[in-house]
Amino acid sequence: MKKRIQLLIVIFLSIATYGQKTIEAETILKDIKEGKTINYTNKTIVGVLDFTFMEKASKKNTKKKKSWWNRSNKSYNTINQKIKVAISFTNCTFNDDVLAYIPDEESGNTFTADFEENSSFINCKFKSSAMFKYSKFSKDSDFSGTNFLDDTSFKYAKFSTNSSFKETLFSKVATFKYAIFKENVSFENTTFKSSATFKYAKFNNGVSFQNVNFEEDLNIKYMNVSGPFIIKKMNVGNNIDDKYTKINGKSFSKYVLENHN
Repeated sequence: MKKRIQLLIVIFLSIATYGQKTIEAETILKDIKEGKTINYTNKTIVGVLDFTFMEKASKKNTKKKKSWWNRSNKSYNTINQKIKVAISFTNCTFNDDVLAYIPDEESGNTFTADFEENSSFINCKFKSSAMFKYSKFSKDSDFSGTNFLDDTSFKYAKFSTNSSFKETLFSKVATFKYAIFKENVSFENTTFKSSATFKYAKFNNGVSFQNVNFEEDLNIKYMNVSGPFIIKKMNVGNNIDDKYTKINGKSFSKYVLENHN
């Protein structure tokens, strides 16, 4: 009987500890809706963290615009959610999708989310998809030390102030195509295990790729950089597509020859 009681105590304590370390995504979303600042450290987030609030947004937005280029006459509508509170995750693990972009084929709607206050995901781990396509980061954003283990996209994302991707790991294809960085951004010591694309990306105040390891292809076609362009100890495993790339008005190859000999 005594051993059974001890076993029950151990099980109860284990459940309690697990509960303290685990946060439901719905709890976070509820707090955001209530205007509460989000600040978590050493937590595991379970459930899809949908910053677009797609389910609720769908109910509020029934009107659709028609696409003149779509011969099937399928309607479309972009529905944007403003995240008006500061968000901070440190040493957290996201077991399921983290979504600030959802294209819903059934309704023809596209759901996006913008971040109006500081947002940070420092030393975190995204075990599933992390989609920030079309997101606008109005204040500082920090993804330093974070591991993206599944699909991720920052395509068309806009970073208005300071941002960082230092010491980040991208395990699968990473895209920053058409992304705009208005202030200096660092990818220093970051690893791209698969192909990476910065095609059409704009860096208005410099970028650092110092000690970055691109293990496969790097696409910087049409990329435009104004300001410091640091590529010391940058390594590219396969091919670099630098067609029409401009670094302070010069071609990529000319800039490299003049500044890194």
